Amino acid sequence: MSQMIKVGMADLNICKAPDALTTIGLGSCIGIALYDPTTKISGLAHIMLPDSTQIRNNSNGAKFADTGIQMLLDDMIKAGANKSKIVAKIAGGAKMFEMSGGSASTINVGQRNAEASKQKLKELGIKLLAEDTGLNYGRTVELYSETGEYHIKSVGKDLKIL
Repeated sequence: MSQMIKVGMADLNICKAPDALTTIGLGSCIGIALYDPTTKISGLAHIMLPDSTQIRNNSNGAKFADTGIQMLLDDMIKAGANKSKIVAKIAGGAKMFEMSGGSASTINVGQRNAEASKQKLKELGIKLLAEDTGLNYGRTVELYSETGEYHIKSVGKDLKIL
């Protein structure tokens, strides 16, 4: 019997097939799915902000794209994943609220999260296979370790499988 493992906000987890990972309520946050098709080890991070260096209280590395993706990768490698085989898919990064005023950096956190996530994956040499980011609606995601399928569910939208 496979288990669906929940990943909270500013959190990350890994699992092996046949288990799966899920995180709910991705608005401007990004769900970063990493997957090794040879070992069927997968990892999911729910990151909230692009850059830990911009925040004073940054003790929770899973909250940020720059540190969370690295932590997730490290955990997967410790569990036996092969770094050269790991691929990525991302979802989220929505623009949930139209804000007037404020700086551009506070207005489009979702877009900045998506860009920071892609930049970090590139730095780590991890190939981004697919993404479902932007627009103005929230997402719930499920990552299946058996197949590497990344299911994206949104209210009033068809199921997307990346």
